[in-house]
Amino acid sequence: MQRIKTTLSKLYVQVLIGIVIGVIVGHVSPDFGTQMKPLGDLFIKLIRMLLAPIIFASVVVGIARMNDIHEAGRVGIKALFYFEIVSTFALLIGLVVVNLLKPGAGMNIDPAQIDASAIASYTHIAKEHGMLDFFMNIVPTTVVGAFANGNMLAVIFFSVLFAIALAQLGKRTAPLVDMLDMFLQGMFGVVRIVMHVAPIGAFGGIAFTVGRYGIGTLKSFGELMFCVYLTSIVFIVIVLGAIMRLCGLSLWKFLRYIKDEILITFGTASTEAVLPQMLVKLEQLGCRRSVVGMVLPTGYTFNADGTSIYLTMAAIFVAQAMNIPLTIWDQLLVLGVLLLTSKGSAGVAGAGFVALAATLASMHRIPVSGLVLLLGVDRFLNEARAVTNLIGNGVATLAVARWEGALDRATAKAVLDGTLRPSALERPDSGSGALDAARAHTH
Repeated sequence: MQRIKTTLSKLYVQVLIGIVIGVIVGHVSPDFGTQMKPLGDLFIKLIRMLLAPIIFASVVVGIARMNDIHEAGRVGIKALFYFEIVSTFALLIGLVVVNLLKPGAGMNIDPAQIDASAIASYTHIAKEHGMLDFFMNIVPTTVVGAFANGNMLAVIFFSVLFAIALAQLGKRTAPLVDMLDMFLQGMFGVVRIVMHVAPIGAFGGIAFTVGRYGIGTLKSFGELMFCVYLTSIVFIVIVLGAIMRLCGLSLWKFLRYIKDEILITFGTASTEAVLPQMLVKLEQLGCRRSVVGMVLPTGYTFNADGTSIYLTMAAIFVAQAMNIPLTIWDQLLVLGVLLLTSKGSAGVAGAGFVALAATLASMHRIPVSGLVLLLGVDRFLNEARAVTNLIGNGVATLAVARWEGALDRATAKAVLDGTLRPSALERPDSGSGALDAARAHTH
């Protein structure tokens, strides 16, 4: 009995139970399941209200305490280079798999019979969010507006500038930095409270998805779902697994380490729901705070590996379903355009659909109206995208930290092996004392 109580007290077990109950409720009583949507939305809102201040404090404290201010620029450049290379691999793998398995072949959809009104909002947004708009929006109109609107990239931009300014002022800013550090600890205390409702949020998100779209959708688009999930697994195991081996760490142990976050992301279809916990867990692995604070939040915008896989597969799937032949050059053009549009739509609501709409509209080869085919199944595919994005950004942070010499591998291996168990949502000190700090948290 005591063992059962101990097992049920673990967050990942509670979230898994919430997901299973959500599937059952959504299938047995679709109307009731659809009404559970506010539970999932409320949990995500609770987390989102904390993201801007947590990101601001993490970036400012990390950079302001750097011995070399040039480190910030160096880390940023390395991170962007890594993001572009790995997301290109994701796009290529998606292109290969969708051509091999051809999930859209045989659907024989007539483009003339499609009602494109359902995607009008996405196509409208796509016209207004090109690369130029994306870069312009990095700089907020007002600092308060960036925080109020939850514009993550704008918050990071201001945080970096503010941190550099504090670092240049020298030791006299130490009290302010210490105060921000204390504020950060308080914010993580709020996160600990909010995480108690994570199982309810996962239940609400899954119950709505199954109740709204039904299990029948899985049958109709089973091949596409199989391809996306298979490709995501292949990408995680092969590409991310290879990167983890280069870091001298085990991918499987890392996945086990972040199992709570993976299940919450799967249930809510939102990586934002676990950003605060990921910041803490990566720091507990021995990553320097400044690197974690810069790479992980930025990766949420620039390093959406799961979304990259989905984008190529969805674009070619629409062409296959409509019997539109594409040459290898057409498909490479899709790949090239997606490298730009996938970044240009980042931070926009429904970013996947916006990127697809922008891509197809710029090519004039595949009808944009074909996106209607994906509306029903998109929510089910979103879980795969979100989980892959989460794992990809965790690995990216470890990789950049290793590249920068800011990863204490002794700490990382000890934590992943379970010989060191830092308490959840407690932040050990950064830097060379990371191993001692991790030992101090062992219990």
